[in-house]
Amino acid sequence: MSTKPATPARIADNKKAIFNYFIEERYETGMVLQGWEVKAIRDGRVQLTDGYVVIREGELFVIGCQINPTRTTSTHVIALPDRTKKLLLNKAEIERLVGKVEQKGYTLVPLNMHWKNGKIKLEIALAKGKAEHDKRDTIKDREGRREVERAMKHKTR
Repeated sequence: MSTKPATPARIADNKKAIFNYFIEERYETGMVLQGWEVKAIRDGRVQLTDGYVVIREGELFVIGCQINPTRTTSTHVIALPDRTKKLLLNKAEIERLVGKVEQKGYTLVPLNMHWKNGKIKLEIALAKGKAEHDKRDTIKDREGRREVERAMKHKTR
């Protein structure tokens, strides 16, 4: 009997990141969250599209990642939906990322949030911005694949 590792359950994806950037490398990070944020994430009240990662004093932080509080959030907690959250990554990887980000054109963007072994993880990517013509090429490729799929679907009928 073989046991496969459990695939991470997706919570939220940042589809704009794939469209706007060339993804070079991916990293899985932990996040420092408050209790109300975990409850809101369980309810699926997360939005990553406006998020980006910054490096401050050798540490990584995600900014612009919206976690909207649930109605049952405690009254003694001030729930800020766009609170800056610290990311947990080992020091050698952070230093490597700092070196890459300092190169021209590289940035860190959040790709998706998922569950792994009962913990919330954020997948971030070292990415390079796409030029306008690259985005148009991406759209053309996507439309071409759709047309081929439609043709194949009609052919099998």
